[in-house]
Amino acid sequence: MLVQVHWTNNRYDYVKDFMLDSLIEAGVVSRFLRSSGWVVVGVDPVRTAGDPSRYKGLERRSLNKPRFTEYE
Repeated sequence: MLVQVHWTNNRYDYVKDFMLDSLIEAGVVSRFLRSSGWVVVGVDPVRTAGDPSRYKGLERRSLNKPRFTEYE
């Protein structure tokens, strides 16, 4: 799939979707077009390269909590 990008040199172009992450990291894309509208790099949230399976928030599950009681 092609994604429309606005380069940092004020030109517009289309790039393949799998290239977008590396172009953003290289700092050559100032914004790109999503179905919801233009995304400004550095202002709007974009996904980052990393391990998406690693949860970095507070662990709320307790290992000491019983799974069920005798009366349930």
